[in-house]
Formats: sequence, structure tokens, C-alpha cells
Amino acid sequence: MTDPLRVLLADDDSLIRTAINAILHPAADIDLIAQAADGRAAVDLAVRHRPDVALLDIQMPALDGLAALREIRRLAPGIQTVMLTTFGEDDYVAQALAAGAAGFLLKESAADELAYAIRAAAAGNAYLSPKITRQVLNRLPAATARPDEDLAKVGMLSSRERDVLILLAQGLSNAEIGQQLFVSEGTVKTHVYRVFAKLDCENRVQAAMLAQRAGLLEPPNAPTPGR
Repeated sequence: MTDPLRVLLADDDSLIRTAINAILHPAADIDLIAQAADGRAAVDLAVRHRPDVALLDIQMPALDGLAALREIRRLAPGIQTVMLTTFGEDDYVAQALAAGAAGFLLKESAADELAYAIRAAAAGNAYLSPKITRQVLNRLPAATARPDEDLAKVGMLSSRERDVLILLAQGLSNAEIGQQLFVSEGTVKTHVYRVFAKLDCENRVQAAMLAQRAGLLEPPNAPTPGR
């Protein structure tokens, strides 16, 4: 038996902290060891307890989530961080990823997604909510070129892996992709892992951006033909 993953939670909303605590409590491999109501306390607790993963709300008093992330990365770089956000705050995604965040989750994410993100972060992998992937892609300029390198990577994918890439780039979750392709969620996870490996991507946003550059997606907000 391995020791459970030690997690720090920081959010100024006590109801959110209570809800996340309730979600994580049944997970035998995850132990919520400390909670903070502001960014400064989050940094102090992170340095004191050295958790495996810190869950940080973007909007917090004293020190916001991005500033807390940078401080934790500076003072305790071994701690992986997953950012918590509400829908529509995707402006922060690029900043958080650039600062070293290992994940980005919507607060309304399903319970299994929260636990999965924590496990992925602890393993050194990046994870972003599917909805955030599409939000970020929609804010990028439409790709007009198809770099040879991106096309070559896409060419290494099987037909099914290509289908999975297109659907995940559209913001679908693994469960939703499984429904579209009539396969199990476990099978989709395997395909996603292989897609990331072949494309040399760490998360859905990177894979979606590559798919767009390679011309696999309709340009964001493209007009409907005939209109």
C-alpha cells in the first residue's frame, strides 16, 4: 500500500471547501491535510506541510491564486498545483500554466474529475477541464497555416486517435467522447494518453491548439455556410 496523496485546499468560500472535502473524503488514496481561506495562508501552509498537491482558488483575498502559485513554486517547487476557477475566468489559464500549474479545473467539475486531476498532478502530468480547453481555443486567433511539424505529428495518429483528438479539442470530456464513438470511457482514456504521447503534448489545451494549427477544426466562431 502506498501512502495517500497529501492535499492542501485554498478557497475563500467555506461552502466550496466543505463541498470539496466531502468529494475527496471517500477517496482512500487522497488525504486533505490542510485548508486555507486566503492565498497568504495557503503559501504558509504549503511551506509548513509540504503537500503533494495544492488546490488553489484563482480569486482569493490577501494573495490571489496566481500570486500564491508563484510563491509556492518559488518556496516549495516540489509541490504540484491545481487551480480552481469558475466558468468564464479562462483569461487566467495561460498565466497559470506559464507559472507552473499542473492543472486547471472548474469548481463545478464532477467528483471523479477532481480526484483524477489531483492524481495526474501528483504523477507529474498536466490536466485541464475539457470545457476550459475549448474556452481557451476560442480565444486564440484562427490558424491560417498548417505547419509541417504539426501535420507530421497528426499523421502518426490512427484513425480512431484522430477522431478522439478532434472531439477533445471541441471540449468534450472522456465520457462524452466515449458516447460519441460508442466505446468505454476507459478506452477513451487510453486513446487520449496515446494522442498526447504521439503529439508530444502535456494537456488538452496543447493538443487542441495543435489540432487547430493542423487544420482539423473549424475556425472558432466560424459562420455557418449559407448564412
